[in-house]
Amino acid sequence: MAEDFSSKDWFENFQKMWNPMNFPLPGMFQPTMDIGEIENKIAELKAVENWLRMNLGFLEMTVKTLEMQKSAMQALHESAKKPGDKKPSGGGKSG
Repeated sequence: MAEDFSSKDWFENFQKMWNPMNFPLPGMFQPTMDIGEIENKIAELKAVENWLRMNLGFLEMTVKTLEMQKSAMQALHESAKKPGDKKPSGGGKSG
């Protein structure tokens, strides 16, 4: 049989599903009314945004570096495969 859930149990299950780390969700059900708290939250989120942008820059730089490394390695392998580029080996003795 199905169990009867109270509204508190339903809210707790909903919060566990959407917020497994159990961080407070102030804007979801209770809007914050303190302007100072909102300003602090904006500043925190802007700091996180800047940190993410910086990490994105590092990530893009790493990808480009690896792409350049791949291109260089491919060029080396292709030049090594060309049959006319090899030096003739000194099989016969001159004398």
